[in-house]
Amino acid sequence: MEKNVLKYWGVHDPAIFRDDVTGLYYEYSTGAKCMKSSDLIHWEDVGIVVKKPPKEAVNWTESEEIWAPDIVKVGDEYRLYCSNSSWGVRQSCIFLAVSSSPEGPFEPRGIVIKTTDEMPCNAIDANIIRDQKTGEMYLVYGSFWGGVYLLKLDEETGLAAELSPEDDESCAILIGRSIARRPEWMSSAIEGPYMIYNPDTECYYLFVSYGSLKSDYNIRVARSRNIAGPFLDYKDVDMRTVDDNYNATGYLLFSGYEWNDGTAYMGPGHNSVLRDADGQWYLFCHIREKNFRYEDVPFMMQVRKMFWSTDGWPLLSPEVYAGEMLSVVEGEDLERKLIGIYERIHFQPMLPEGVHVATPMKLCEDHYYENASIQGTWEVVGNRVWIRYGETVEEAVVTPIWDEQLQQESVALTGKSDSGFTFWAKRTKGL
Repeated sequence: MEKNVLKYWGVHDPAIFRDDVTGLYYEYSTGAKCMKSSDLIHWEDVGIVVKKPPKEAVNWTESEEIWAPDIVKVGDEYRLYCSNSSWGVRQSCIFLAVSSSPEGPFEPRGIVIKTTDEMPCNAIDANIIRDQKTGEMYLVYGSFWGGVYLLKLDEETGLAAELSPEDDESCAILIGRSIARRPEWMSSAIEGPYMIYNPDTECYYLFVSYGSLKSDYNIRVARSRNIAGPFLDYKDVDMRTVDDNYNATGYLLFSGYEWNDGTAYMGPGHNSVLRDADGQWYLFCHIREKNFRYEDVPFMMQVRKMFWSTDGWPLLSPEVYAGEMLSVVEGEDLERKLIGIYERIHFQPMLPEGVHVATPMKLCEDHYYENASIQGTWEVVGNRVWIRYGETVEEAVVTPIWDEQLQQESVALTGKSDSGFTFWAKRTKGL
């Protein structure tokens, strides 16, 4: 693996799309930028695919900025939903631009929804999801004020279902259904929603960015049997609750982290998710290095393999994707591979959310487990490891990795406890 090939600088709010015509992957980000790839590792710039927002959008927002696009293909038409706003206001809108190619150019069709500073929501951060039961399409959107909303779309036009394209004055009134919020004393800080459906669990999963882009961004998840919710976290807490004194609502997928060697990262957020044609799952997000200032806009994109626990919650690879595939080695051979010294990062919500650092961990030959002063046992079942200590039981998927910090191939665990806390562990050397 060539050094630094996995760092994609200047990518903010990445949305992933696989084109069924070319088989290529396309990534769209703030600024209406687009990149393409054949392997999710090496990316080529396509350029800016939307020149500027439609005139009616600019008249509304007094801004030509384009943020956080998301794409969907309907028939032969590629539809790009773009946010048009400026920092710190709710005088915003989401507009639709269309093309016959995933590489554009995309031509604006019209405004889907717009909001004002007097409204309880903010029309940015679009994501498109289809109801598996009815086939209907929905827009998921929202940022800070009032949280995240769900709005039904018209399949034919791609615009809001309840309104005709000419009904401009009513657009600001229609906001849809609330599906996630945060307390005002936490700055109401929730945004970047992305919803997926997992046919294996028959659940919709709502991914959101908690916290501030400037400091404590982190990714939380909740799920529901219905597209409109309620979306519940691991402890069955509704994501609309504002009764959260400990920043504990939502299944914390991951946040800022630091291995013992190499770069510390913080502020992962505004993710998108891909289920590839071969059934493999991937998560895309932006993140920044801890020692860079926010004002320098040092965001980069990370791509990680995503797995699922046996009780249906997502788990992320501890390292960025480098082409590794899930190992088919099981049983005694896998046990021998796993014995060694590890670094472990435990993700448990903090107030405010910060950078989680690595602690020492061991998997010993006699099935003895040790993490700092914690002692327990471990066993392999298939391609999973089960760890037990005290009254805690942890499940982890085994995955090969490219260790970016140590520049070597290794093996890693990504798991969760029966209390719903996720963790990463990577093998650094043998015993």
